[in-house]
Amino acid sequence: MRHFDFAPLYRATVGFDQIADLMDRALSSDVAQPSYPPYNIEKTADDAWRISIAVAGFSDADLSVELKEHQLIVAARKAEEDEGRTYLHRGIATRAFERRFTLADHVRVEGATHENGMLHIDLRREIPEALKPRRIEIARGTERPAIGTDVTRDKTVN
Repeated sequence: MRHFDFAPLYRATVGFDQIADLMDRALSSDVAQPSYPPYNIEKTADDAWRISIAVAGFSDADLSVELKEHQLIVAARKAEEDEGRTYLHRGIATRAFERRFTLADHVRVEGATHENGMLHIDLRREIPEALKPRRIEIARGTERPAIGTDVTRDKTVN
């Protein structure tokens, strides 16, 4: 078993706590990864994804999708409806579950649909205008850029 010490990372960086915590959670082998329900993560565009979760046997009322502190939480609780039924074989699992997905900054949930036993959750990354790259105009020779309005021109300051 490998163990990574992230203490030097915490001492030498500021604001990267989420990355270190994510790596710590991903590399920890203490918690067994749940395999129910099965799911797919599909890239639908450059900045868009779709999570599809197999939820056969669950109705819309049994499912909940919640976004809380960069965590997408999908949960299901099946109401007890099996009174009076006798199963010879029960292969469709409808046990309660909770599945968590950690979302990156600026990833938002566009919506969720439930059809044909599949729950589809659409995600999109929307980078704010302030974080997008922008081109800075370069002024020629003696021209001054019109950025600031309180620029002092042709005055000698003692």
